[in-house]
Amino acid sequence: MFRTALRNVLAHKARLLMTVLAVTLGVAFVSGTLTFTDTLSKSLSSQSAKNYDGIAVSVTSYGRNGEENGKKTEPGISQKTLDQVKVLKGVESVSGRLSGFAGVGDENGRLIGSGWSNKGANYAPGKDGKDPRYTFTAGRGPAGADRIALDKATAATGKYEVGDKVRVATNSPVKEYTLSGVFTTEDGAVNAGGSLVLFDTAVAQKLYLEPGFYQELSVAARAGTSAEQLLDGIKPLLDSENTKAQTGAALAKEQAESIAKEMSTVSSMLLAFAGIALFVGVFLIYNTFTMLVAQRTKELALLRAVGAKRGQVIRSVMSEALVVGAVASAIGLACGVGLAVAMRSLMDSLGAKIPSGSLVVASSTVVTALVIGVLVTLVAAVFPAWRTGRIPPVAAMGSAHLPATSKSLVRRNTIGSVISVLGTGLVLLGVSMGFDGRTVIGIGAFLMLIGLIVLLPLLSHPVIAAARPALEKVFGVPGKLAAQNAVRNPRRTAVTAASLAIGLTLVTTMSVLGITMGKAVDRMSTDKLKADYKVSMSNGMGELDASVVETLAKARGIKEVSPHTDGSFSADGTIRLASGVNPAAIGNLLNIEVLSGSLDRLAKGEVAVAEKTAKNENLAVGSTLQAQFDDGRKSTLKVGAVYKDMESLLSPYIMDGKILSEHSEDQYIREVYVNTTGGESKASEKAIIDALGNNPAMTVATRQDMRDEMGGTINLALNIMYGLLGMALIISVLGVVNTLAMSVFERTQEIGMLRAIGLDRSRLKNTIRLEAVVISLFGAVLGIAIGVFLAWAIGTTFSKDVPDYQLVLPYDRISIFLLLAAVVGALAAMWPARTTARLNVLTAIKTE
Repeated sequence: MFRTALRNVLAHKARLLMTVLAVTLGVAFVSGTLTFTDTLSKSLSSQSAKNYDGIAVSVTSYGRNGEENGKKTEPGISQKTLDQVKVLKGVESVSGRLSGFAGVGDENGRLIGSGWSNKGANYAPGKDGKDPRYTFTAGRGPAGADRIALDKATAATGKYEVGDKVRVATNSPVKEYTLSGVFTTEDGAVNAGGSLVLFDTAVAQKLYLEPGFYQELSVAARAGTSAEQLLDGIKPLLDSENTKAQTGAALAKEQAESIAKEMSTVSSMLLAFAGIALFVGVFLIYNTFTMLVAQRTKELALLRAVGAKRGQVIRSVMSEALVVGAVASAIGLACGVGLAVAMRSLMDSLGAKIPSGSLVVASSTVVTALVIGVLVTLVAAVFPAWRTGRIPPVAAMGSAHLPATSKSLVRRNTIGSVISVLGTGLVLLGVSMGFDGRTVIGIGAFLMLIGLIVLLPLLSHPVIAAARPALEKVFGVPGKLAAQNAVRNPRRTAVTAASLAIGLTLVTTMSVLGITMGKAVDRMSTDKLKADYKVSMSNGMGELDASVVETLAKARGIKEVSPHTDGSFSADGTIRLASGVNPAAIGNLLNIEVLSGSLDRLAKGEVAVAEKTAKNENLAVGSTLQAQFDDGRKSTLKVGAVYKDMESLLSPYIMDGKILSEHSEDQYIREVYVNTTGGESKASEKAIIDALGNNPAMTVATRQDMRDEMGGTINLALNIMYGLLGMALIISVLGVVNTLAMSVFERTQEIGMLRAIGLDRSRLKNTIRLEAVVISLFGAVLGIAIGVFLAWAIGTTFSKDVPDYQLVLPYDRISIFLLLAAVVGALAAMWPARTTARLNVLTAIKTE
């Protein structure tokens, strides 16, 4: 029987090719994802480990200026501590490290590299005058307040050479330095597509901390001294509450684990899409084996007649599935490795520099890919194989098929209805639970999809019947025949439509949610912004220096300026987040809806409280709070106003920024709002840019710029999702091809009769094409409908936390989805339609 199964596989290569392709796509995505993330994880871990070569002990500071538990705290590790560590027995050398944001502009003033990975650090030479972390290819390390060094990639991008003047931006206005050297490094920021600027240590301390302090110490051991021995000697010298000392090996291991965890998150997301593709592929595999069994009905009956048992026939079909699954999985594994290489090259071409390293194809990846591919194929083939075993030999010899009994259909529809009602009920229950109901909605959505798949044969009749009059009116006889053929075998039509329905359910849900949330965020932020411009760090990373506010306030053409400072204080044992603003200008820069009291009271040292917080804390105008700030000092704050929540822009408490600055030397200025005398105009924007010294690290944005930025982010996420779900649609196309091919096979004699009574080839082709389009649109309509319902349900859980939330139906995108479904059907019908039109009339009529 196994030899028979192998012969059958070779005899139906064209049919099985589509199944092989479906399994191959899913397995390729699984193996490609695992290979890519394993390779990237190993490369990043190896790169990270190189940064700790030669480091026996690393000391990291978490300190800051202020007071904790009645003791004054320092901003970092002092020079005194470094000197104490340096003279310990067994210490070869100690270097102090610190870093922060630094951006370099190109010849056009644009920021080089990704804003989130543009770093500045200190150059810390050892006894030999060299810093082991950096290898110079030109010039030397910076020495002096006006000198810097650049990494090789940044220097090449900016076309800078040793001796050139380079404009460098930190959180304060841009400054000009002389380039003293160009170096290579294994620093992760540079390899991630960013830039690295090296400063003299004294300059870096002034920029990022305080003179005489470091963020880290890197300690090298003398020969014969272990890292553990050094660690034991260093710990007593440190402030244990604000510093952490560990061996270089432990730190490298910690970094590797962190990288592995991050890669696991990426891998899980990509594998979810691979799972969707494999799930959709199940329907194609099911259809393929159903078709193969139908084509070999006589052959299987003959095997039964000559003594083959039912179990042997079932095992024969399952053996075919095993062979197909194994072959497809092996091909998919090979394609997955190629996909991993392609993904790595793509990231390199996009500027995300992947550290060098060999490709990692783990044994677990090989086993996972093969097991998943074979298992999916076997599961999909079980039911067709089981139905094959139920066909009696005599009935099969007469080419009769077991019709679906009314009892089985009633049972199927009953089960489907129960699952659908249960799923819908869980979704509605999740909606009533609010934010905490999303998991319940997810379970309900899964059950709804399962119920839909079970009920699709029942739904196909009324849905397609509703479209039949339009098909007849527009396309005539081909339209009528297409509608009839689409529901002739409702089970197969349902299986084919299910793949499209699942894909479009996911796409529609995410599209509606993405666009709805985008509009809501747009209303929350830009509609609340009255300022002409918002100044912030590029890519929203890092804080602005206080000098930026002072510079803008003094600039010509500037009417009003208010910083938005993030701060906090504690009251009644809980931390309260606060926004520091300019009381004299904030009312003209932000559209703050005051419910009671007045914002004018901010200038008197009072605070404004968001409505939701006021209700939760039982606060009103006139209430007082006993506040304790970060520096340990206490103050009584009086509520001067209650305003409508603006969570996307402001913290629950608003106060004069001067109050926050009095209690913290390190103000975190998130952004600065600006009104100009000339309003929004190119001249006004240029005035702000010039006042900031044409700083490449700072962004000057209008309200429209902010809308475009938010819309671009959401659209990018949606486009990535569309691309990942594209595999499911490709498999859906193969499923439609399979269904039509099976339909043509079953109706060969009927097609011959239609041709004999006058139906020409072109109208016959149209019939097949229309049948495919009808099946595709049937699945698309159901998928879109469920997708909109799920988007409404999930969105409702956000509505209480997102002011002015309103469901937005993107009719343009929904129309595109329907059009694509129709195109999918038309493309899938090309080969079956051509094959049908070429059938010999007499041969077709004689076919049993």
